[in-house]
Amino acid sequence: MANYTGPVCKLCRREGEKLFLKGYRCFSTKCAMERRNYPPGQHGKGEQFRHRRESDYTRQLRAKQKARRVYGVMERQFRRYYEKSLKRRGLTGLNMLQLLETRLDNVIFRLGFASDRPQARQLVSHGHFTVNGRRTDTPSMLLKPGDSVAVREESRKTQYFKELADVAEDRNVLPWLSRDLRGLCGSVLRMPERSEIDGNLSEQSIVEFYSR
Repeated sequence: MANYTGPVCKLCRREGEKLFLKGYRCFSTKCAMERRNYPPGQHGKGEQFRHRRESDYTRQLRAKQKARRVYGVMERQFRRYYEKSLKRRGLTGLNMLQLLETRLDNVIFRLGFASDRPQARQLVSHGHFTVNGRRTDTPSMLLKPGDSVAVREESRKTQYFKELADVAEDRNVLPWLSRDLRGLCGSVLRMPERSEIDGNLSEQSIVEFYSR
């Protein structure tokens, strides 16, 4: 499965805001947005680059790229989420965000079992989690209400998961999820509402981009 392996701090600088792709580092003074708050590349500091007028296409493209980068999804897969959202009842944009939110790697991140989505993706890929009692190593697996996620018994012996309950205790869990820290498990109670998804994402602009 294709995955972006370049410097993720450049992605935040290109979008002009923190996308929180490096966990705790994003909250420290080491964050690239704190030190170099301008787009990457040789023209990043130029006044013309920063103040040029943004077209509708550029606005839509940036909204799409931002969502892709937040969830760590490549273009072909992201478009498939859009096409799947079209076939569902309701608002296409909200349907798409709900699909992205219910990816297994995102649910692991939302439960506080990983500091960021890339780490959650790696933990799932290494087979540390079960879904409804069955081991899985597919980060893109879509969960539905009633599905349960848990750390494998074999994985609980590792140092990371031994310390996880204390580390994750300070991380809030969204209302559409439930979590048992001592049992290192959680479940999906319902589909997330729009107010429970990142507010800086513009799903309408994404729909407009693909509807051109």
